[in-house]
Amino acid sequence: MQDQIEVPVPSTEKVTEEMRTPTLISPPESKTPPTTHKRHQAEFVRNGNDRGSEPVDATALSRALEQFEQAGRVRERTPNASPSRKRPRIYGDRFIPNRSGQDLQASFSLLHEDGSPATPSRSARRTPHNELHFQRSKMPALNPKATGEDANDSAAEEANRTYSAVLRQEMFESTIPQAMPQNLSPTESASLRHSGRSHTPPARTTSTLPAPALTPSTPHKNLFSYQSSRHSYSGQPTPSRTPQSRHGINLNARSEIYSLSPVKYSSQRMLLSPQKTPRAVAKVPYKVLDAPDLADDFYLNLVDWGSQNTLGVGLGSCVYMWNSSTGRVTKLCELNDDTVTSVNWIQRGSHIAIGTNRGYVQIWDAHSQRRLRTMMGHTARVGALAWNEHILTSGSRDRTIYHRDVRSPDQWLRKLVGHKQEVCGLKWNTNDGQLASGGNDNKLMVWENLNAEPTFKWSEHQAAVKAIAWSPHQRGLLASGGGTADRTIKFWNTLISDSGPSAAALAAAASASAASVPGLGSAPSSPTAPANLLNSLDTGSQVCNLAWSRNSNEIVSTHGYSQNQIIVWKYPSMQQVVSLTGHTYRVLYLAMSPDGQVIVTGAGDETLRFWNAFKKKERSGGLSNMDNWGVIR
Repeated sequence: MQDQIEVPVPSTEKVTEEMRTPTLISPPESKTPPTTHKRHQAEFVRNGNDRGSEPVDATALSRALEQFEQAGRVRERTPNASPSRKRPRIYGDRFIPNRSGQDLQASFSLLHEDGSPATPSRSARRTPHNELHFQRSKMPALNPKATGEDANDSAAEEANRTYSAVLRQEMFESTIPQAMPQNLSPTESASLRHSGRSHTPPARTTSTLPAPALTPSTPHKNLFSYQSSRHSYSGQPTPSRTPQSRHGINLNARSEIYSLSPVKYSSQRMLLSPQKTPRAVAKVPYKVLDAPDLADDFYLNLVDWGSQNTLGVGLGSCVYMWNSSTGRVTKLCELNDDTVTSVNWIQRGSHIAIGTNRGYVQIWDAHSQRRLRTMMGHTARVGALAWNEHILTSGSRDRTIYHRDVRSPDQWLRKLVGHKQEVCGLKWNTNDGQLASGGNDNKLMVWENLNAEPTFKWSEHQAAVKAIAWSPHQRGLLASGGGTADRTIKFWNTLISDSGPSAAALAAAASASAASVPGLGSAPSSPTAPANLLNSLDTGSQVCNLAWSRNSNEIVSTHGYSQNQIIVWKYPSMQQVVSLTGHTYRVLYLAMSPDGQVIVTGAGDETLRFWNAFKKKERSGGLSNMDNWGVIR
């Protein structure tokens, strides 16, 4: 027993210590919880004890785990941090507005794209270049659907004007020239014009400061201001600006700090002020008649509307009559070896004068359709005719003007010589006995009664003067229009004379001078300009005809190159009421119906177009139903 070699038996505790696997080290990127490693460690230890294997190497184990993950089975990893319910608030020196949760439509009164008056719709179809463009407008009873379209057009134009006025008022106030509302009184207009930039309501007192410059400047108030809410530690909002008590409490109820409106008080006042509804004018003719062989000659006058509601038209060598009441067309006459160059109805009656290319003047009775007489005297075509009761005046290409008394057997009563070229315009002022004549020599002359010498001789126009019209609303007011090289409409006061005007003439001249609007081409102040010139307006195109409305203080002009339009102007402001287009050639002829509501225009496109240009005459006073009685029995 002593010879036996004693083999030391390791104790259970020692064996357990030797078999214990060292702590596994996870890869640097791994965030595996310690519990997971202990579970794997226990499994390997148990397996090792069962197989009697050697302790597991930590490096080999880590490599095996990596291969296990690459095989497609990824271990679950714990997130770095718990998700936060609120986003962290970042503070900086720059505030970026957050529009989420805000109703911009209500906050700033925004309009959708189709409803914005200043932004036209992009989907609108453009008019082809070779297609005749007719604007939508109100048609007569033949087309009742067009009434709503015309109302929509008028409403859109009015909304566009209002939008522009409010935007100009908000952005610049009085720092740039702006159109003042027409319905404000002079006092209100002055207060709006001289209002300061630091007060919303216009100042009522007269400012002693100089007028602001006409250079646009940055407005004093931001239209769209974004501001972050500032909160104190107590949770209550703090004002962004410290109130200044040295000025006292602002007791002005109209101040901006008390306003709940997004626009200024001046803009509110302008929007709430009563406005006159603009007059709706149909922009398409209600009737179009064919006029074959209607001459395209600037110096002729081939269309006239008589007092018996009959339209006379010269077509080639014939004269036709169109009855407006019945719509019947009648051929009055046909000339032999001659052509018609002018027609003109007498003021009252059924007599019509016809000028011919050979220099004859014929008088016809339209009712019986027979020729009464033929008068001679001119050696060239007669392009202009004008009646003054029983006096018939004719102007010719031979540069002369003849006064003819149709009651006398003589061919002419008085011969007027003054123009150097063809006489193309003649108009009588029957109230004052004045005759206005225009010629191709760019001269405008005014003759008193039957005098042989002109009272006035003006050479302000730069082209032929064919368009001449006397105002029925103001004595001595004459309008004249020039040709292609001139393009202007000029207004003259014929009551001023060199010998000294009377008191009535001075009063009329003062009122006429006050009526001229500055800024629209008013009469020049140069010493060469005549004192009779009240106003001059550049229309931009050839002026072919002029006619005053009998029912309102408006004037209509027809034009040639290059737009061929008809324009109705409001006098004396000379603002366009409406511009009518449709003719494809120069609008050389113009006539007005006896009631003053309808005008007819003729052009070289051989058409006559009828327009409802003016409204009915407003009746003032009267005896109501008793006016309809022809005879009081």
